[in-house]
Amino acid sequence: MNAFQPSRPPIQPVEQRRIVPRPKRHLRQRAYQVMALETTAKVIVNIVISAASVSALVQLLPYHWSQQDKLREVRTEVKVMEGRVQKLRSEFSHNFDPGETKSIMQQKSYRFDANQRPIILMNQDQTVTEQSDSAP
Repeated sequence: MNAFQPSRPPIQPVEQRRIVPRPKRHLRQRAYQVMALETTAKVIVNIVISAASVSALVQLLPYHWSQQDKLREVRTEVKVMEGRVQKLRSEFSHNFDPGETKSIMQQKSYRFDANQRPIILMNQDQTVTEQSDSAP
């Protein structure tokens, strides 16, 4: 009886934590509130972005229309200039055609070939009037 005995702590039952059941209704309701808040935030952000884009379009449309008017004017001028360039090209090719040199010289000056005679047409009414004016 007097022998040494190992010291042991007294055996106590291990306390188990009590699991308190959470009310499921409250969790579901809170989840729905979070989802509703998140959806509302997304809708508001999308409305703000849409309003900004509509505002930008409203400001850009008059500028776009003025640019379209300027583009139409430039295209019209280009068409006119293309016609003029085509005319000048044909004139240029005509003026520098070696076979046309004599006819071009006759058109640009009053010189004629030696074998050609100039014909001058006169209005007879004008000559009668000039003769009566010159006679005293």
